[in-house]
Amino acid sequence: MDLWRGLRHNGRKATSGRMILTRTAPQFLFDFGSPNAYLSHLAIPAIEQRIGVKFEYVPILLGGIFKATNNKSPAETLAGIRNKPEFQALETARFVKRFKVQPYVMNPFFPVNTLNLMRTAIAAQLEGVFEKYVDAAFHHMWREPKKMDDPDVAAKALASSGLDAQKLFARAGEPEVKGRLIKNTEEAVARGAFGSPTFFVGNEMFFGKEQLREVEEMVLGG
Repeated sequence: MDLWRGLRHNGRKATSGRMILTRTAPQFLFDFGSPNAYLSHLAIPAIEQRIGVKFEYVPILLGGIFKATNNKSPAETLAGIRNKPEFQALETARFVKRFKVQPYVMNPFFPVNTLNLMRTAIAAQLEGVFEKYVDAAFHHMWREPKKMDDPDVAAKALASSGLDAQKLFARAGEPEVKGRLIKNTEEAVARGAFGSPTFFVGNEMFFGKEQLREVEEMVLGG
């Protein structure tokens, strides 16, 4: 585990060369295929500043969670429902305004198969470039959207963000990496997750980007 992830995992921060215990680190279970996970990712840095602790980012496979919980994407569940999609759009606009983040750009290739992207997130953890990779993958999915399940397209996109895409992709194919993603996903379901973004503060679960306010309040309240 690299230092950045160690800080996220332990809910600690470095001060004058030593580690001091801070508040419980909230967890962010995410998949790059979720535009709401992207918006959460943009909102999290300001929340971290307010609560004084980093979120622990946990890569999961949304498709695996959907399969295990018999859930479906909002694109499917909202189809044909009068007024609800419009409300979801309004809710997103409110979130963007409240947290002062950029709205996502709808990916024209959606839905994108994120299996390789999520395996590569695990590889990036092991290679010590996780934070940079997460920023890049979200950017190329939801800010300058591309067909990120095309290996050539993804490789070029990640390389343009300063990452060694070929090295990361090679490691993403290792059994250890595949196993870690499966483990993260299975543990998420066992804890009650059914989609992304999901957050945990200790054993308390929160679902959806709008719940970030509740997450912040719980962390501050101890």
